[in-house]
Amino acid sequence: MTYSFKTPEDDTKILKFLYHTAVGRIILKVLCAPALSKISGAFLSSVFSKPLISPFIRKNNIDMSEYVSDGFRCFNDCFTRKIRDGARPVELSPAALISPCDAYLSAYHISDDTVLSIKHSRLSIEKLLESESAAEAFGGGICLVFRLCVNHYHRYCCFDNGKILYNKFSKGVLHTVRPIALDSVPVFNINSREITVFDTENFGRAAQVEVGAMLVGKIKNYKTEGSVKRGEEKGMFLYGGSTIVLLLEKGRADIDKEIFDASARGLELPVKLGEKIGSAKQPLRS
Repeated sequence: MTYSFKTPEDDTKILKFLYHTAVGRIILKVLCAPALSKISGAFLSSVFSKPLISPFIRKNNIDMSEYVSDGFRCFNDCFTRKIRDGARPVELSPAALISPCDAYLSAYHISDDTVLSIKHSRLSIEKLLESESAAEAFGGGICLVFRLCVNHYHRYCCFDNGKILYNKFSKGVLHTVRPIALDSVPVFNINSREITVFDTENFGRAAQVEVGAMLVGKIKNYKTEGSVKRGEEKGMFLYGGSTIVLLLEKGRADIDKEIFDASARGLELPVKLGEKIGSAKQPLRS
C-alpha cells in the first residue's frame, strides 16, 4: 500500500519564543496554569465566544458540509461539532485495527525498558499510565500516537469491542503538543490525561490515553466502566490541540513497516476515524 505522509507544520515564532527563551518560559508558566485553562474553557463555552466561530472555520478551511452545523450556541459547540451520519464509516471487520480519531498518526515499537523516543522527547510508558504493572503488559508492543490539530474532528471512538478494566484521570500541567514543545519538556509525562485500559475482543489488553494540551478546557469521556463497542463514541476534546496514545500488547497487531519507517523520519500519516490502519495478529475470539 502507498501512503501519503505529512511533515509536521512549521513551528511558529511565538512557540519558539515561549519554549526557547528565558522570558518565554516565564510566560509559559502562566499559560500552563490550570486556572487560566479553566477561565479560557468557561469563555469558549459561553455565548460571548460565538463571534469566534466564523473566523475559526475560515482560517482552518473546515468543510462544514461534513458536520451537523445547526445552532451553535458557543465556540465549543462548533469545536466539538458532530459528524454527519455516514461521513466517518467504521471498518467493522473484527480483524481490522481502526483509527479512533481524525489525526496525524505516528507508530513506534515499545522497547524492552518501556521507554520510547517520540519527536525528541523521552516517553516513559510507566509514567504515562502511572502504573508499573499496567506498563509491563505493553513491553515489546506497539505505541500509536494520534496528533489532532484544531481543524480536526475532535470526537473520538473506541477502536474495538471490549470491557473497561481501569479508568483514571490524571491532573497535570497543560502544554502544547506541537513538536517544538517536545524539544523542551516531556509533554506526554506531565500533561493532563485520561487513561483507559481495555480487555478487547481482537487485540487483547490495550490502553487508550487522551492527552490534553495548552488551553484545552476539558477531556470529556462518557464511560469509566462497563462494555464498549467498536466505533462507539468514547468522548471529545474541548478547544486545543490534543493527542491520543494507543498502546497494544506485543504480537497483537500488524502495522505496515512503511508507517514505522516514516515515523522514525519524523513523518506522520493522515488518518480518519474508523479507517483501517492495521490488522489483528492473534486468532480472534470465538
